[in-house]
Amino acid sequence: MSAYSARIALLTALICAALLATAFYMEYVTGLVPCALCLAQRAMFALIGVACLLYMFPFYVSRLIFAGLSLVASGLGIWLASRQLWLQSLPEDQVPACGPDIYFMIERFPLAESLQTMLLGSGSCAEVQWTFLSLSIPGWTLLFYVLTTLISIYLMIFRGPRPFRLFNG
Repeated sequence: MSAYSARIALLTALICAALLATAFYMEYVTGLVPCALCLAQRAMFALIGVACLLYMFPFYVSRLIFAGLSLVASGLGIWLASRQLWLQSLPEDQVPACGPDIYFMIERFPLAESLQTMLLGSGSCAEVQWTFLSLSIPGWTLLFYVLTTLISIYLMIFRGPRPFRLFNG
């Protein structure tokens, strides 16, 4: 089974690249404006993709490290997507107030405050701008994060043959 781990890592990296390309298409071609949580989710997909590409190096220990990094990024992505789905499910009167967009905040506010807004979201994150098969964008990303979590666990367990050791000790 471990012979397929590098191929699975490459396929996962390609899926992450396709998801990022879709996000950029939705932003720049169709005109959807990403909220702070959307941008943070993009960063997690990019991190998962890079970790899966680095996983392909044929070093036994580094494979564990990069699969673990992918697992951590997937877990954080699950939290971010769940947070955005929770914000979207709130009644209109309980939605947090909308602040300035994240690009404005990064330019004008301290980095810590910008990151807090990016991770917790604001009122703009509660707006459902697009759906497909009755799932919004964070619903789809949550499904992909669960998939990448399962793949990361698989990659951690089946990462190839152990290296040869002259002395057992």
